[in-house]
Amino acid sequence: MFDRLLALLVLAIVLGVPLGLIFLVTGQFLMDFVFFYPLFMSGLWIAGGLYFWLHWERHWPWKDDTLPPPLAGEPLISILIPCFNEGDNVADTIHAALGQHYPNIEVIAINDGSKDNTAQMLDQLAAEDPRLRVLHLAENQGKAVALRMGAIAARSEYLVCIDGDALLAPNTCAYLVAPMLDNARLGAVTGNPRIRTRSTLVGRVQVGEFSSIIGLIKRTQRVFGRIFTVSGVIVAFRRTALHRVGYWSPDMITEDIDISWKLQLDHWSIFYEPRALCWILMPETLRGLWRQRLRWAQGGAEVLFKNIRGIWQYRHRYLWPLLFEYCLSTGWAFTFLLSVIFWGAGKFVEMPAAIAVDHLMPPAFTGLLLAVVCLLQFAVSILIDRRYEKGLWHIMFWVVWYPLVFWLISLFTTLVSFPKVLFGQHQQRARWVSPDRGIKPLDDEEEEVIR
Repeated sequence: MFDRLLALLVLAIVLGVPLGLIFLVTGQFLMDFVFFYPLFMSGLWIAGGLYFWLHWERHWPWKDDTLPPPLAGEPLISILIPCFNEGDNVADTIHAALGQHYPNIEVIAINDGSKDNTAQMLDQLAAEDPRLRVLHLAENQGKAVALRMGAIAARSEYLVCIDGDALLAPNTCAYLVAPMLDNARLGAVTGNPRIRTRSTLVGRVQVGEFSSIIGLIKRTQRVFGRIFTVSGVIVAFRRTALHRVGYWSPDMITEDIDISWKLQLDHWSIFYEPRALCWILMPETLRGLWRQRLRWAQGGAEVLFKNIRGIWQYRHRYLWPLLFEYCLSTGWAFTFLLSVIFWGAGKFVEMPAAIAVDHLMPPAFTGLLLAVVCLLQFAVSILIDRRYEKGLWHIMFWVVWYPLVFWLISLFTTLVSFPKVLFGQHQQRARWVSPDRGIKPLDDEEEEVIR
């Protein structure tokens, strides 16, 4: 309970900055903060992404049809695939994993008490290829437990973890493990997830989101030295690092955010490797997208409450920028809510001039500014990601204004999830919930994209 009160105090401090200025200036400061903070962050992501590309990425060799980067000594790589009710997808996932160009691999599939035909499919695939081993859990234990069982069974120091519906590009495992061989304090390397499901507008806009927002965020955070979260769908870990921090936490709804903070609090580094491609399924309905993003927001809040007490130690100072950015983003959502309340109240009663919000929308010229920033953000993402996905610019027609939608989704999921975690009862075990994985199979043009 003390940790939650401390987290609430941190949020109150973050909120207190704009609120204090309100009484010194005007209530319209609320709307200025609400509008300009996302623009500032977009500018930061653009600058960080460009620096990452200019300083490192553009010098890295890349051809998706060539041999993988050589790994000194050809160490064994274990690919862990936790599965829950993945009967429709797991065969393609296993085949892609076994199809790595790097020769020295083993694949461990963990059937976490599936209720469909996942167990039968996995046993059949294991009989066809000796490199595949299958672990069957008697009942559903959650992704964190399934991953831990796979890590214990693995024979390698290097663990590549993917979801049961993900398709690895042929050289992904080698790209993920190569940095670990050169850096003994590197605990994890997160990859570059790309969207397969594109049959609806919701699916198409996420293609742009993963390039122009998530990809730029990962690059920017890598420039600053710390990453808020690995991509749970495609990431490699050093097993020694996992063992030191106690592996994944079974009670966290987003095990990927939690393990990222556990590793970095133990002074392990995390890299981002954009050449490690993995083709994934994502929600294609608004309901599915909302449920997914709400889970992400809730997981971020859980990690904040879990670590809020110890993170203030000086030895964890390198994580303070991540903490500050998260608190500021959360404060932004509640500041927006306050501005709406003040604006609405002003329609019925006369508000003091110091806290009155006269206009809910920003001045007209800022619409042009928003459009320019959105276009610039997508232009930078196309410049960087065009070599990983052919014809990426075609999809940008659908996502010109998506940064605005991204912030609105973040707004509402924060407003719902933060109080839920703050005042709700902490769960004992986070178990699987089958997500929306899209509506229709890919057509021929979309299949060509991922080849």
